[in-house]
Amino acid sequence: MASNVSKEFSPAYSWYVVAVLLLAYTVAFIDRSILSLLVEPIKNDLQISDTQISLLAGFAFAIFYSVLGIPIARLADRSKRTAIISIGVALWSVMTAACGFSKTYWQLFLMRIGVGVGEAALSPAAYSMMADYFPTHKLAKAISVYAMGLYGGAGLALLAGSTVVSFVNATKSVSLPFLGTVASWQLTFFAVALPGVVVLALMATVREPDRKSETVTDNNVVLKSHQPLSEIICFLGGHRRIIVAHFGGFMCVGVVVSAFMVWVPEFLRRTHAYDIADAGFIYGTLLLVFGTSGPYAGAWYTEFLRRKGRQDAEMRAAYHGTLCMIPVAVLAPVVTNSTVAIVLLAMLTFALSFPQGLTATILQLVAPNRMRAQVTAIFMFIAVLSGYTIGPASVAIIADYFFRDEASINICLAIVSACLLPIGALFLRSGLEAYGVVIKDLSVDSL
Repeated sequence: MASNVSKEFSPAYSWYVVAVLLLAYTVAFIDRSILSLLVEPIKNDLQISDTQISLLAGFAFAIFYSVLGIPIARLADRSKRTAIISIGVALWSVMTAACGFSKTYWQLFLMRIGVGVGEAALSPAAYSMMADYFPTHKLAKAISVYAMGLYGGAGLALLAGSTVVSFVNATKSVSLPFLGTVASWQLTFFAVALPGVVVLALMATVREPDRKSETVTDNNVVLKSHQPLSEIICFLGGHRRIIVAHFGGFMCVGVVVSAFMVWVPEFLRRTHAYDIADAGFIYGTLLLVFGTSGPYAGAWYTEFLRRKGRQDAEMRAAYHGTLCMIPVAVLAPVVTNSTVAIVLLAMLTFALSFPQGLTATILQLVAPNRMRAQVTAIFMFIAVLSGYTIGPASVAIIADYFFRDEASINICLAIVSACLLPIGALFLRSGLEAYGVVIKDLSVDSL
């Protein structure tokens, strides 16, 4: 695998591209996560349960995001990635605005599916582009900066949403020209769709990087630039120890991340009696400060391990981060003191975000160039679908059908964390040796 960057672009321009992709990811996550702060007004207007809300926040978004991610990624491995991302931005922005026109639960469900379809175009193509803009030793940092958009977008969504919720509480409906009377929560979707126009304008300034190589030697077999699905399956099978460890470990972590991202505002309201606007402001601030610093810290720690001679630095850093999540993820929801709970939430937000950039970095380093987007999309199909479906839904189902009490949401978050994070850590631990061997071989081949 070649490690030199295309001579066409300067480091400054490469980081500019990362900044544009970061903005795109931030806007995507605002559109994706704003619903978590509109739980009560949507429940009241549409007369639905916590479980139905969890399906809107998770399954409706994730089903086509995951399924269509694979064919879109296959296209990204062959076609112009900047165009694919731009089409995705336009689609998810339109569908987010369309959420504001929804009058029934199923209309909103379908629009959320549309948001997922649009966002499926972003990350696999973005990861593949960054792998062509940066050398191997800089890739973890570049992808970790991009990963900040997940928590930055969620934080901004909650901060902006907290203001909107205050408006919603004061004004139940608004009369707009041509649209008539709309509920204030519907107006929120119109507002968060607008930044997509800015992203589209900036994407027009991003140039497609040259792919680093048209062929890649893997296990002494030359892989063609256009990969049939059978060769991708063969690659996954040939690296099954790494793939199982990676997919299993990050899937478990992703379920917990999704559960907290959706339910923390309601947890603060139900368990600690915060006004929902204040809850959104608190968690939004934590996400902006601690969620965005976590991925960068993960990249720094990875570079530290690599300087110490660890060939398995990326996966080992993720493993260590997952171990640190376990105690705070279990304790943060169940402590009774509000101040202590917020401090633990800050620590947990940092810990959950710590390995975020490493998830994609590992796949970009292991996968041949022309498979990168597709291998990433296969991972996203499994991890995102399970994370966004199981995470929010498991908490709601336990609360609705086991405890039969919406106030038990804090205990449910602790249960999900205690069950899944140790399993995730074990998965990651199991792949350290195999991953280290592959990275060592790649380093030798690039000399």
